[in-house]
Parts: sequence; C-alpha cells; structure tokens
Amino acid sequence: MLGGGAWGTALALAMLRAGHFVRLYARDPDTVAAIDRGENPHYLPGIAIEPGIVATSDIAAALDGANCVLAVTPAQSLRVVLTAAAGHVPSGVPLVLCAKGIERDTGALLSSIVEENLPDNPVAALSGPSFASDVARGLPTAVVVAGRDGELAADLAARFSAENLRCYSSDDLIGVEIGGALKNVFAIAAGAVTGAKLGASAQAAMVTRGFVELRRIGAAFGARPETLMGLSGLGDLLLTCSSAQSRNFAYGLALGQGKELTGLPLAEGVPTAGIAARIAAERGIEAPIIAAVAAILDGKVTIGQAVTALMTRPLKTETDI
Repeated sequence: MLGGGAWGTALALAMLRAGHFVRLYARDPDTVAAIDRGENPHYLPGIAIEPGIVATSDIAAALDGANCVLAVTPAQSLRVVLTAAAGHVPSGVPLVLCAKGIERDTGALLSSIVEENLPDNPVAALSGPSFASDVARGLPTAVVVAGRDGELAADLAARFSAENLRCYSSDDLIGVEIGGALKNVFAIAAGAVTGAKLGASAQAAMVTRGFVELRRIGAAFGARPETLMGLSGLGDLLLTCSSAQSRNFAYGLALGQGKELTGLPLAEGVPTAGIAARIAAERGIEAPIIAAVAAILDGKVTIGQAVTALMTRPLKTETDI
C-alpha cells in the first residue's frame, strides 16, 4: 500500500479483512508510528486500526516481495512516488491506481504515468462511490476494478472483495479513470451551488448537465457509455456531489460560502479542473461547467458571474450530447 492517508489506511484495512498480508508505506514517520499504535488520528480519527498492518516509511521494505501494489497517493504526486518506487516493485506485479485525477502539468491520465515509469507492471484502477471512513469501518461498499486485461481485472476484483466490500471488474480502464477524475470537478461545483444557496433545483441541474460533460469527454477518450453509467462514473458522481464528507464537495461548499480556502484538506478536483478545461478546449468538447469551475478557481469570474453565463448560453435540445 503506497500511501498512509485516509484512503490508503482504509484500503489497508479492507485488504487485511480480505485475508491479505498488508504493508503500508507512508512518508511521515509520525503517521507510521500512529498506525503502529492502532489509529491514524490525523486522517481517520476515532477509527481503530486492526493488528496486522505493517507500516513503514521505507518504500523498499514496503515493496519487498509484494504480489500486488495499490498506489493511494494523490494524483499530482503519483509520478514522484513511482520514481521512488521504481526498481523496488517486483516485475510483473500489478499496480492498482486508487487515486483519481489527471496530471496537471501534462494532461496525462494516471495509467499513462504508471506505464511510463513501470513498463513491466500491468496497471489497473480501483474506483467507485466510496468514502474512506465507510470502508475503514467495514460498511457495505461497492467499487469497480478495471484493467486493460479483463482477466487481470476480474482476478484483482476477486482478491480484493470481502464481506462488506464488493468489487466488480471491467476492462474499460480509461472509462473508469475519466469518471473518477472528472466527478471531483463537478463535486466542487455542487458544493459551490450549495454554499451559495442557489437551491436544490440548481444543484440537480448542475449534476445532471455535469454528467453530460463527463460523457462527452469520456467518449472523446474512447470510454464506453455503460462504464460512465456505472459505479466509477454516475455512482461516484452522485456520492461526491451530495455530501460534505467529500473533500471536493466540502471545498466547493467553502468556496460558495466565501470562506478562507487555505488549509482545507486536499481536493483533487482543484488541479483537475484546469487541465480538464484545457483538454476540452483543445479537443473542441463542449464542457461549460468544467470551464466555469476552472475560471472560478483561477479567480477570473465570481460564482454569480459563472451562473449567469451558464444560464444565458444558447438554448438547445436536451439530448444534444
């Protein structure tokens, strides 16, 4: 397990319950010490960590003899972590992406970063509607595990599944990645709508039309429509756009309320918004909500100005995808 944050700790617990021996790598020695004491109070306060997880700040020791690696580091730091891991990940061992995003500087999907840095390791992704605290507590959760090789994805899904974690499999890796990355941008928008007290009707419209944009961009990348309608697309979108448990929704909520944003927990949708808007513009994909979120985050427009611009766009048929 590469990553000792909330999601990394939660997945470590899930893998332990699925019967696996788990090593967890965290850069911060204090996090390692806390996990060894039975809790990760900074990221998952109040949740007991069951005995059996071996935490370390030595990435080589964490990866020694691993038969599967879950990368649970933030999307924007994935390349740095994989560079440190290169040479320590056993050849042929699958690397499973558990973060969601698009690299801000390059526009690369995370699977491309893995294939560039670890060409001898097949890549997969775990995604879907799941809060770290729910998974850590063992509450019923369903996710999808995707890989270019459907047999590998099915094998990983079987290995990860446990009593309260149901893993479906998919061979549409790109579709799963796109859904997971873009839903974070729309969660910021949903939080901003709520924070600005624009009403439940505006919230529903934003989420629905946001899903249209997700489908447009997904289609341009070759994602299958049924993937985007599934757990990693629509499912994750509905969860993160409806709860302040979502860091992205919480960030948007603070934004809509005019609160100070400095010091808020990491929201992956912030760096993803700008690069997603740029990709859409370069490919001629109509994505006005994504563009609006990027402009608001850049300080180019206010929420009120963005809403006015969206509401006064030329009318069209609803099904004009």
